[in-house]
Amino acid sequence: MIIETPAWVRDAVFYQVFPDRLARSGRVEAPGPLESWDVEPTTEGFKGGDLYGVVAHLDRLKRLGINALYLNPIFASASNHRYHTDDYYHVDPLLGGNDALRKLLDGAHARGMRVVLDGVFNHCGRGWWPFHHVAENGVHSPYRDWFNLSDGVHAGTEELSPFPSAEQLAEIDARRAAGAPMGSMSREILGYEAWWDLPALPKLNLDEPHVRELILEVSEFWVRFGIDGWRLDVAEEVKADFWREFHTRVRAANPEAYLVAEVWIHKPDWLGGDMFDAFMNYPLTRAILGFSAQEHWDTSQRVPIGYQGEHAVAPLSGAGFWERIEELQTLNDPAVTAVQLNLLGSHDTPRARTLCGGDLDSMRIASLLQMTLPGAPCIYYGDEIGMQGSMDPLCRRAFPSDPGEWEREPYPWMAKVIALRHSSRAFRDAELTLLGTSGAAVAFLRRDGDEAFAVVANAAAEALTLDVELPLDVVGAELVPLRGCPDGERVVTLEGRSLRVSLPGRDGVVVQLSA
Repeated sequence: MIIETPAWVRDAVFYQVFPDRLARSGRVEAPGPLESWDVEPTTEGFKGGDLYGVVAHLDRLKRLGINALYLNPIFASASNHRYHTDDYYHVDPLLGGNDALRKLLDGAHARGMRVVLDGVFNHCGRGWWPFHHVAENGVHSPYRDWFNLSDGVHAGTEELSPFPSAEQLAEIDARRAAGAPMGSMSREILGYEAWWDLPALPKLNLDEPHVRELILEVSEFWVRFGIDGWRLDVAEEVKADFWREFHTRVRAANPEAYLVAEVWIHKPDWLGGDMFDAFMNYPLTRAILGFSAQEHWDTSQRVPIGYQGEHAVAPLSGAGFWERIEELQTLNDPAVTAVQLNLLGSHDTPRARTLCGGDLDSMRIASLLQMTLPGAPCIYYGDEIGMQGSMDPLCRRAFPSDPGEWEREPYPWMAKVIALRHSSRAFRDAELTLLGTSGAAVAFLRRDGDEAFAVVANAAAEALTLDVELPLDVVGAELVPLRGCPDGERVVTLEGRSLRVSLPGRDGVVVQLSA
C-alpha cells in the first residue's frame, strides 16, 4: 500500500496556541469577572484570551517563520482548556464564537498559514445536551445508549451522579490509590463511564450509530468550514474502526486535511495510511530533551505518564541519541516520518525550558535538532520568548501582553533555525545520514540533490573537535550563520572527504557543503 500524507505538512512549522492564554483582543465582552491576566493561572480560572487575539499575533508569527497553527479545543465548554465539549457546532462565546474562527481562518490563509483544530471525540462535557437529557431522564431518555451506563441506570433503579458527592469522589480516589485501572470505577460509582473516572468527562459510546454519525458529521462540517486538519485527543482510547471511517469522511471533504493523533508511544500499525497521518512525536521529544539537557534535566519536575517508567527522560550520549533517532526513522513509512508532529513541549507537559532547568543552551540545541530532523516542528506558544512553567496549570500561563517582559534571547535563535529549515528541502524532505558521534556530541547529514548540510551538536560542557568522513565529494564547507560568538570558537576545515568541526561546549552548528 502506498501511503500518502498531506504534502504541505512537510513544509510546515507549527505554533501551538492555548486559546484562553495567548491574547485578549478587547473585542469579546466578558460576561463577568475574569482571572487577572498577569497572575499565575489556576486550574479552573479563565484569562479571557480569544481568537481575535490570535489574529492579532499572526503577523508576528509569520515573521518568526510560522506557517501553521495548532489550536487547543475551541468549542463551547465549561473548562478553560475546553476538552469538556458542550457544543460541537459552536465556537465558545468567550473565544468570540464562530465569527472569530472565520476571521482567524481568513487571516491565516491570507498569510499562507494553515490551521488545525483539536478534536475531542472520545468524551464530552456534562453540558452536552444528549448527556444532560440522560441525566434528567435516565432510562427513559432515547439518548441513553450514546453513553456507557451502569446496569442500575439501564434498569431504572439508579440515577446518574454527574455532580458526585464528596463520598463518591473519595471512593474513586481510594480505589485509584489501591491500584484500580483508570476508567474502571466511574460506571459503578457515578452510573456512567467517565474518561479516567473524571465526572466532568462522560465517555461517548461510538459504537452507537447515531452518536457515531453525529461526530463524523462534525468532523466534516469544520473541514468544509475551512480548517486544515484535526489533532485528535486521546486517540488510543477510541476503536480503530471509528478512526478508519473518520479518515475516509474527512479526506472526502478535503484530501489534504492533516490528521495527527495524540499517541505518546510507538504504534506503527495505526500509521498505515488508513487512519492517521502522524502522531504527536513524544518519543522524539524525549530523545531530543534527554540529549540536549544532559545534567541540566530537572528531576524534581512532575511529569506526565508519557515521561515515566520505561519512557522516562534520561541524559543521552551522542551514540545513544542516534540510536533513538534510527529507531524512529525505521518505525514508519518515510511519508509518515516526514509529517510527524515534532514538539518539545505542550499543554500536557512542563515547559521544555523548565524541564531543562531553565538552561537556554539546552533550548538552543533542542531547537536546532527539532528544525533539522525529519518531521513537522511545533513550537508551544511562548517558548520563543523564554516562558517557563511546571505541569498544568503553570505550563499554561498567559502570554505576556507587554513585549518588554519577553526574554529576547530565545527569539533570534529560533527565528534563524526556522529560516534555515525553510531555506532548503534538505531539512524538510530528504535523506538523513549519521556522520559520527563522540561523547555527548552528534553529527548528521541532510542532503537533497546538490544541497547538503552537516548538523553538529555538542551537548557536553567541554569544547569539542569532531572529525567525520563525508559520504560525498565536496569542494567547500562553510558555517551557516546562526548565532554570534567570538572568533576562533567555531572552526571548520575540509580535506577531501574529511570534515573537522571544532565548537564550544553546549553549542550547535550547521555546515553548508558545496559539491
